[in-house]
Amino acid sequence: MRMGCWGSVMAAAAGFVGVALPASAVESFQRFPRPQFESGYIEPVTATPPARTAWLEAVDVAVLTAALALAAWLVLKRRSRAGLAALAVFSIAYFGFFRKGCVCPVGSIQNVCAALTDPALVLPWSVLAFFLLPLVFALFTGRVFCSGVCPLGAIQDVVAWKPIRLPAGLAALMETVPVVFLGLAVLLALTGAGFVICRVDPFVGFYRMDGPPWMLMTGVAVLVMGIFVARPYCRFLCPYGVLLKGMSKLAARHAEITPTDCVNCRLCESSCPFDCIEPSTPEKDAEPRGAARRRLGMAIALVPVLIVAGGIAMGSLHVVLGRMHPTVSLAERVQMEDGGLVTGVTLESEAFRSTGKPVAELMAEAQNILGVMRRYAWITGCLVGLVVGLRLVAFSIRPLRKEYVIDRGRCFSCGRCFEFCPVHHQWRQESTSTGNSRMIGGSGS
Repeated sequence: MRMGCWGSVMAAAAGFVGVALPASAVESFQRFPRPQFESGYIEPVTATPPARTAWLEAVDVAVLTAALALAAWLVLKRRSRAGLAALAVFSIAYFGFFRKGCVCPVGSIQNVCAALTDPALVLPWSVLAFFLLPLVFALFTGRVFCSGVCPLGAIQDVVAWKPIRLPAGLAALMETVPVVFLGLAVLLALTGAGFVICRVDPFVGFYRMDGPPWMLMTGVAVLVMGIFVARPYCRFLCPYGVLLKGMSKLAARHAEITPTDCVNCRLCESSCPFDCIEPSTPEKDAEPRGAARRRLGMAIALVPVLIVAGGIAMGSLHVVLGRMHPTVSLAERVQMEDGGLVTGVTLESEAFRSTGKPVAELMAEAQNILGVMRRYAWITGCLVGLVVGLRLVAFSIRPLRKEYVIDRGRCFSCGRCFEFCPVHHQWRQESTSTGNSRMIGGSGS
């Protein structure tokens, strides 16, 4: 399960579409007989599932497309929470346990980024499709991928039995973590240091039915937390959610609390465990214009400060992040062995010495990688600071609302609020009697 970036892929998508690993190469790899060891050696379990044949990749893309279309229909036309729950169970079974969660749209972020900078890597068309399809659907129908298609979100949604509401300030602060995580994942993928998202995915152990104990324990901990804090991974860690949030804000159609006009009954006020419902704000409760302007001005003034601070913070970590690159870590190990700082050798250092390659050449290569890492770290830090600053600006704006509305960016289109709306039930009765339920979800929220 590997991952990538949205902004960069739009410029390079045309070059990637249609590029796939040859099916014959994949099939021959799967047919190659495994060696029979007589020394008692046990072959280790691979970190990722084996490659799938070309026709199975096409099936996976078709199933994803159908699931996204079904989710959009259930959210926008049928307004069916029960249908979304059934779709979530299917997604857990198919995209989770059957496909072992790999490759998923969340993981495809790093695949795309790595392919942008490493000409030796070939980006399969199916991976690009998994990356783009949920974003395209989000642009037209909101985050229907999160509603019941994503296996990571679906398994958390199932256990959200007694969710509590977090303080608004704490939730807003924690929602900046996915932005930092996305920047870090893109940075490491672009520099070839590794796919960090796959390493910390809390549900890999469940879906692959293996994994080290710490990974299984992390998954259990996230699910237990999800009983009380709904979808903690989706809200406070998922890097793909940052991209979906941006697309969903621009969605042509989106889930709405009520199929027609809001009557401000307030029954939906506490129905959303993700705090995605924005209450109405009567004019009598409006903030004085002067105070609002001062708060907005301070937020705007903080944007360049956050940009510089982000660049400095991330740039100062380039050595620490560089150690995640295999070449840099190997160079550091060889240097420590030659300096007598450690005893013995590792498999990597022993293999390097057996090649006869000069140590100076390895050190130069590591320094070059660190230089690239530092540049990318600065750029990534500045972009993260910019995103955080813009969110602060948006958070400081408090528009007047005449009715209860959904925050399009944060809404998972789960449909929980539908059943709390009396207008929804009246609409459903009328739709059942006439047999003609019309498409809802207007262009404005």
